[in-house]
Amino acid sequence: MTRQLLLLRHGKSDWDAGTDDFHRPLKSRGKRGAQRIGIWLAQEQLIPDLVISSTAERAMATAQKCCKAMGIYVKQIEKDKRIYLASPEELLQVLADCPADAQRVMLVGHNPGLEELLYYLADKSIKTPEDGKLMPTATVAQLQMPANWSSLKKGQAKLLQIVRAKSLPDKFPYPEPNSIELRNRPAYYYTQSSVIPYRINKGKLEILTIRSNQNKHWVVPKGIADTGLSLQDSARKEAWEEAGVEGNILEEALGTYRYKKWGATCKVTVYAMEVTNQLSDDEWEEQHRGRQWVSAKKAATSLKQVELVPMILTLEKQLLS
Repeated sequence: MTRQLLLLRHGKSDWDAGTDDFHRPLKSRGKRGAQRIGIWLAQEQLIPDLVISSTAERAMATAQKCCKAMGIYVKQIEKDKRIYLASPEELLQVLADCPADAQRVMLVGHNPGLEELLYYLADKSIKTPEDGKLMPTATVAQLQMPANWSSLKKGQAKLLQIVRAKSLPDKFPYPEPNSIELRNRPAYYYTQSSVIPYRINKGKLEILTIRSNQNKHWVVPKGIADTGLSLQDSARKEAWEEAGVEGNILEEALGTYRYKKWGATCKVTVYAMEVTNQLSDDEWEEQHRGRQWVSAKKAATSLKQVELVPMILTLEKQLLS
């Protein structure tokens, strides 16, 4: 059985983030690089059946961005703390623990470990590029591997290619990996879901609104629909992360609206959610936003998205009529 190994170095990270090495995040350039690699892998039909990532912030973010671009649910990514700052010997042990039926494995990690592993596995000497960087950030190496993950020896693999994100197109095909239409972000960015969190208080409808990221407007939770999740579950996730609430989402959507962003049109599907639990401000991770319960009338006049107004009025009529 022919197997393949994809070695992916994390994207460009932010050295000015003011955190320790383990928690250093990706820069915007690093995020785009991870997405471009994901699109390229999808175009080349090189989607892995097993993704294993270092638990460091920059590696996990790279794995997630890459997998979403490929259409892989991020929950399928296996986290392995051994990969962080691992030696080639430690990375070989990670590979040895792969399931026997894994045919294409992607390992997301760091240098110098990945480069040293690549030199170890390749059956021929690898020519160093003119810039002296074999695997700069957001670079993937594809190797043809022997049939057994558990006993890899020096020189047993064939290096097929090394691809750098910066050598790939800046824009992304939409909606399919080989589509002619190009956009500024991967296709999944343009499908979004939103939730209107509500409660009935003294016989009247109240809506929970939150501040936008820049604290300029009042909004309701909204985000890119996660690959692998339904629109309802993505909306539920946004409510938890952005507003610190959970509850029962009505099965039927209140409606949809569209807006321009990233050089194209995003479609947002909106759901209503009866709030059953609200985190305290101390427990709420995004408490910097601020949130408030307001009447349906005030929500209709204060929310940035005017398209939500008829949906709120419809919800009020459904619940209180």
